[in-house]
Amino acid sequence: MQRTVGTVSRGIRAPIIRQGDNIAKIVVDSVLEAVKAENITLHSRDVISVTEAVVARAQGNYATTQAIAQDVHAKFGNETIGLIFPILSRNRFAICLRGIAQGAAMGSGKIVLMFSYPADEVGNALVSLDALDEKGIDPWTDVMDLAQYRKLFGENKHPFTGVDYVTYYADLIRESGAEVEVLFANDPREILKHTGYVLNCDIHSRARTRRRLLAAGAKSVYGLDSILNASVDGSGYNERFGLLGSNKATEDTIKLFPRDCQAVVDGIQQGIREATGVTVEVMIYGDGAFKDPVGGIWELADPVVSPAYTAGLEGRPNELKLKYLADNDFADLHGEELKKAIQDSIKAKDHDLTGDMAAEGTTPRRLTDLIGSLSDLTSGSGDKGTPIILIQGYFDNYAE
Repeated sequence: MQRTVGTVSRGIRAPIIRQGDNIAKIVVDSVLEAVKAENITLHSRDVISVTEAVVARAQGNYATTQAIAQDVHAKFGNETIGLIFPILSRNRFAICLRGIAQGAAMGSGKIVLMFSYPADEVGNALVSLDALDEKGIDPWTDVMDLAQYRKLFGENKHPFTGVDYVTYYADLIRESGAEVEVLFANDPREILKHTGYVLNCDIHSRARTRRRLLAAGAKSVYGLDSILNASVDGSGYNERFGLLGSNKATEDTIKLFPRDCQAVVDGIQQGIREATGVTVEVMIYGDGAFKDPVGGIWELADPVVSPAYTAGLEGRPNELKLKYLADNDFADLHGEELKKAIQDSIKAKDHDLTGDMAAEGTTPRRLTDLIGSLSDLTSGSGDKGTPIILIQGYFDNYAE
């Protein structure tokens, strides 16, 4: 009999995680307790996903603004720092900026802060496109200083937070003991007119930005992934991502993206297999890779959706668009005849992944990006208390 329910995503409650906790054991125990209490049957290729926040918390992967400052000063010395393309976020960047500014204060005492516009990399707007058109400003070529920006566009508060990030970031730098000069430009090479020592703070475009700066003669370029990529006086760190993926913990402390994650997912998979005999897939997830249609904000402020996952989550879906088949190949069929024809097509696709049917598949996004987004939406970012997600039926199809 064909199943009547497809994919199901459940948030699993867990204890409050503290530094030093065995995160793999807590996840296994929480899932087993939930499936018993809710009479859930685990199946092969069910997915258990765990938010990166609790993994980092269990690892104690934290750092202070002082540790950031020391690393920034060690890398930039007494040079003026050109800090370019920051995202606009109190949670994601403001505490990092405080540490960077403290590091600048230990050296030259100056930061040239260059914003991208009309929005940051993940869609937080500084000015609307309509306003740019009205004033005749071309964001691809035009460069503005703070006075020009204010004269043309005045104060622009974030639609969700009510914060004017230009003022907020400039004030934060001054409060941390450094001077600041503010620019608005989208060509990273513009910063080289002010200093040859650059800290590029973009996330997904960071490699290209660095390459362009070095080709244009920059003397030294570091990304956020180069700050705290090793421990400073016992601080937390991330050797691969540095400050990328970090979040505010306190007013002077950040939680870094977790490290050594593969051992965690493999341990969870092994624990579930030993307890139930079932092999599930496991991943750690951060931000989902989706875009808010109202605010235009792309949620992916983390460097990746998933820093680690088990082997069965490698790759992309191999799916067919049922509506396309129904409207084209089988437009003359109805009822059970249509159902059987589509099911047969799915079975043929499963045996021949290179055939024409497979070419009619869905947008080829990675499984970890899709499942991570589903997990992020399920867990939310508030008080649900469900840092573990159990997803069942994700790999089922209409033929089963």
